[in-house]
Amino acid sequence: MKYRKYCTASGLLFSLVALAHLLRLIYGMSVQIEGFAVPMFASWIGFVIPACLAFWAFRIVRASRNTW
Repeated sequence: MKYRKYCTASGLLFSLVALAHLLRLIYGMSVQIEGFAVPMFASWIGFVIPACLAFWAFRIVRASRNTW
């Protein structure tokens, strides 16, 4: 797979993960894993980190548009 396609696919995947966590935060959905209630701050972390990675991936794609 070419580098730009890889970065685009990674950016899309990270965007979907960030969106899922953002929706959980907005709607206040509860999540339980084997009886353990996952706290809401986990979704803040799960939103910020993938959102930054998606931004980074799309920035690389945009910067490499003219060089490849």
